[in-house]
Amino acid sequence: MKPDFTKIKYNQFTPSESTDAIHQPIVTAEKIEIKSQYTKPDDHLLGNFTAGVPPYLRGPYASMYTVRPWTIRQYAGFSTARESNEFYRKNLAAGQKGLSVAFDLATHRGYDSDHPRVAGDVGKAGVAIDSILDMKILFDQIPLDKMSVSMTMNGAVIPIMAFYIAAAKEEGIDQSLLSGTIQNDILKEFMVRNT
Repeated sequence: MKPDFTKIKYNQFTPSESTDAIHQPIVTAEKIEIKSQYTKPDDHLLGNFTAGVPPYLRGPYASMYTVRPWTIRQYAGFSTARESNEFYRKNLAAGQKGLSVAFDLATHRGYDSDHPRVAGDVGKAGVAIDSILDMKILFDQIPLDKMSVSMTMNGAVIPIMAFYIAAAKEEGIDQSLLSGTIQNDILKEFMVRNT
């Protein structure tokens, strides 16, 4: 037997905290006041609630996952661009809908693979990318205009993004058709990897 919650009178319950604490806003470091709770009268503060409309409170697409399923991707990349490309194409042929590129430590730190400082890190725990040519090989025979690509990268984010866009353009794919994500959080890289 399931309980009938429609008959509960919620106003008979008293809050465990004082009502003063509930109504005290929290002030962020940016001096933004955040209420402890938002109710119907606060709707005007949040903007549009429609999915696919900024500020995207109900998601980035109007139809959400009913028409466009979530992108399921495996975080992967290892050794050379060619070996990673073969792995990506096998996964895509098996039904994967997007790519999530893992770069090696040398690439994360912005070093070319032949630099003596990163000799032991090349191609380990990710793919080594040194040039546009490597990026073209990495995505060879992969329709970049038809899928989302996530690149977990921080330190060398600008050259990697430039390689990606240039490689796509050289394949005849317009930049406006590319989709995906790339990180730009050097503090996380410093704190987590100490690089």
